Amino acid sequence: MRAWQRPEIPKLPGQSGAPWLYDTATQTLVEAKPSAAARLYVCGITPYDATHLGHAATYLAFDTLQRVWLDAGFRVHYAQNVTDVDDPLLERATATGADWRELAASQVQLFRGDMEALGIIPPNDYVAVTEVIDEIAAAVAQLWDAGIAYTVPTVDSIVDTTRFGTIGTAGSDIYFDIAAAERSAPWTLGEESNLARTEMLDLSAERGGDPDRHGKRDPLDPLLWRAARAGEPSWPSPVGAGRPGWHIECSVIALKELGTDFTVQGGGSDLVFPHHDMSAGHAAALSGHPLAGVYSHTGMVAYQGEKMSKSLGNLVLVSRLRAAGVDPRAIRLALLAQHYRTDWEWMDAHLDSAVTRLAAWTSAFGSGAARGPVDAQSVIDALRAALVADLDTPGALAVLDAAALEAVDNPAAVALAVDALLGVAL
Repeated sequence: MRAWQRPEIPKLPGQSGAPWLYDTATQTLVEAKPSAAARLYVCGITPYDATHLGHAATYLAFDTLQRVWLDAGFRVHYAQNVTDVDDPLLERATATGADWRELAASQVQLFRGDMEALGIIPPNDYVAVTEVIDEIAAAVAQLWDAGIAYTVPTVDSIVDTTRFGTIGTAGSDIYFDIAAAERSAPWTLGEESNLARTEMLDLSAERGGDPDRHGKRDPLDPLLWRAARAGEPSWPSPVGAGRPGWHIECSVIALKELGTDFTVQGGGSDLVFPHHDMSAGHAAALSGHPLAGVYSHTGMVAYQGEKMSKSLGNLVLVSRLRAAGVDPRAIRLALLAQHYRTDWEWMDAHLDSAVTRLAAWTSAFGSGAARGPVDAQSVIDALRAALVADLDTPGALAVLDAAALEAVDNPAAVALAVDALLGVAL
């Protein structure tokens, strides 16, 4: 799948160090230092109601990570999926009378435009789930053969005449066996999320799982393959006609594009459980290796007192801000003013402050800016140090705000650093 145009990223004299990130699994700061190329996977959108500011904040955080890696001299290989077939998308298509393929395509195109306007570095591999159905089905078959999957009969599936092999009964859904995976793979449930089982059960029910389904060996066992149902998209496969479960999609795409033990798995904190815990389990069971070295998650963005979410409909959309004439650089600065790991609430004042900051920086560092007594290199060094320290963008902005008040001896050098490291061209 086509991504979007890559922004030009200036090369600065000198370089950053490898960034330190908060790792959700160990609950500590760790150095995200690759041995060769930095390999990054960030979970992509389910394409409806794109692109809200929660989306934008997440992809901006990992854009900042890439900029620090590039400034440190590392090559970056970035992969991202698009969940272009899933229950929420199908439900929205049904509710609006749209074809699910057309809805997905239109929302992906909108997302591309928003990401390009915001100057977000695109993934090297931008992969739709519908592009890798065969690979996902093969992975489910591999888990079955390894004794890490089992079937649960259904009452509403279409009788499947395309199934071949010996995987269960025609029309059965296929589930991941957590207990079997823990016995055979380098993975334990909860090693990433650090949650108690009661919390897992609550979140599973809230976030797309089916802990109350009869016939499962463990209420937390996640769906690998959903048998074909009337009125739903499905594909013929060695594991029967149907479509993938949610978590296995990211496992397969990440392993296909990045291999095992890649540098960072990223996404919003609402993906920690069950999505990232289960994706890591699937990948470990398939490969015999951990999925990633660092699990990094962004905070949630609220609006009008509630977490910004599609289900609540309290969304602030990047496309609407752009249509209203808001400079995408100001949107970017408004998001950068919040630390990526914090939960926060969007208010109009955030945008007002960003517009003011953009004007001040343009005056202080842009073309024709006056020279002053502050050493530009010391400002750039402080900017780099802030970003290396767990992507401290509020700290980075404070460094530049202070420099803008006094003026620097080489404004052009600072402007170049702002463009390279923060993605804001002055």
